[in-house]
Amino acid sequence: MNIQPYIAQLLYRYQCVTVPGFGAFLTEIQSTQWVESANSFFPPKKMISFNANLKNNDGLLANHIAQSEKTSYDYAVSAIQYEVLNWRKALEFNGVLSIKNIGDIIVNADGNLVFTPIIQANYLSSSFGLTSFVSPIVKREIFEQKIEALAESKVISLDSEERKGNSYLKYAAIFILGLGLTGSVSYSIYQNQIATETVLVETAVQKQVQNKIQEATFFIKSPLPAVTLSVKESKMSYHVVAGAFREEKNAQQIFERLSKLGYKAKRIAPNKYGLFPVLYGSYATLSEANKVKTEVQEKDNPAAWLLIQSL
Repeated sequence: MNIQPYIAQLLYRYQCVTVPGFGAFLTEIQSTQWVESANSFFPPKKMISFNANLKNNDGLLANHIAQSEKTSYDYAVSAIQYEVLNWRKALEFNGVLSIKNIGDIIVNADGNLVFTPIIQANYLSSSFGLTSFVSPIVKREIFEQKIEALAESKVISLDSEERKGNSYLKYAAIFILGLGLTGSVSYSIYQNQIATETVLVETAVQKQVQNKIQEATFFIKSPLPAVTLSVKESKMSYHVVAGAFREEKNAQQIFERLSKLGYKAKRIAPNKYGLFPVLYGSYATLSEANKVKTEVQEKDNPAAWLLIQSL
């Protein structure tokens, strides 16, 4: 059975897809990028990495294969083990393993597995249909040349005949200006008179208002109800998973052990595969969850992984 398509399907929905006995493919969201050297924009995407130390079976891949192939869980586990055996043989004889739409794995001189992802594949579903595009450089040389040409152009000189004609216009302009000044002085006197009368009226009205205020008495018959504010608790959408177990009693044992170790452990409802997940804890931010996951992987459980879901 070829399990490569099923791994690719799960990478769209999960951050960690473990191939039991071989390693785990991890995804991390990369924001929009601008490559200046190529004048290109690239949409957000999921960057894929590989961790050969995460080999424990979390049941995710086997359950997905069992449901897709309509077969038993045990048969799916056996199919994965057989495929992993073929992968190791390919690495031993060829030195390279190509996983379709995911990437290539090679063995370096130290005997470690080195993964190179395929950059063409984007497993971020929210970026579906988005492609990179090139933004051409804006050229401003033509505009600058026009400005320089205008700066170097000659000043237009007026003929003496036009200057003579303009002298008559000066006297006409002085006469019109005199009329305008006379009208503006008369209009200002009229405006001052209106303003004075307006001030007198406003003063009388203001006195009447003050008298009414002094005579008035105010009573509040019914006080306003107290304002209560409800603060919504921040959602804990990032969870560090200890494992998902087929037997509920095993999940309970792990939950009790983690609680004794001081973790804010919790059990959540069985997933759609019928497994019982156990969490080290839930956190409001991705950075906080990643910090706890790293500590857990170093001290307690190398197979711990991150779940992003609103519970």
